[in-house]
Amino acid sequence: MAESLDRRQQIIACAAAFFASRGVAATTVRQIADEVGILSGSLYHHFDSKEAIIEAILGPYLEDLRHRYAEVLAGENDPATRLRELVRASLDTAAAHPHATEIYQNDVNYLRGLARFHYLKDVAREVQSAWLGVIEAGVSSGAFRPDIDTRVFYRFIRDAVWLSVRWFHPGPDNPTSRLADQCTAIFLDGLAARPTDADTPAPAALPTPPAAVDGAAPAPAG
Repeated sequence: MAESLDRRQQIIACAAAFFASRGVAATTVRQIADEVGILSGSLYHHFDSKEAIIEAILGPYLEDLRHRYAEVLAGENDPATRLRELVRASLDTAAAHPHATEIYQNDVNYLRGLARFHYLKDVAREVQSAWLGVIEAGVSSGAFRPDIDTRVFYRFIRDAVWLSVRWFHPGPDNPTSRLADQCTAIFLDGLAARPTDADTPAPAALPTPPAAVDGAAPAPAG
């Protein structure tokens, strides 16, 4: 039984790396089986289809994301703090599920076209509702500017946060909390210097993204 579970995890890990780097449609069951070192027929002993493997990868990721968002929304913090917490929750989830995050960002539109993944539309609406609720609360309270369309703001911050999985690599000296602080500061305060900023030390710079991804096109997101 333990050997069977180990093999299942090997398949999931291998498939996740392939799906993230090559795309879901371009990856075949045979390629996954070859990489794991088993026959395609043996792989079907663990999963009945490629879609089942995808679901095994995305399921824990989406469950974790929804749980983290629910915790943020259950709190009683002010909108600016909640916005930062949503950014932090998103970055922490991406750090915990890097391949699943890339798969979702890159292939969500393709997956939504498959009957098995129609529920992803509901997930996308749920995620959008969480962000818009916080942003709209900030506008209503006077904390956020009322002259910027809330959906435009949401889409900008959504893409900035989720596409960071392509270049941000968290670690002890580079925690997600620091990126969350800087991302929130940029979107809420901008880069315009204030009188008191001259006396404030600049925060440590984040690592420069590899040149290979500098021109990466924005990916679809929920």
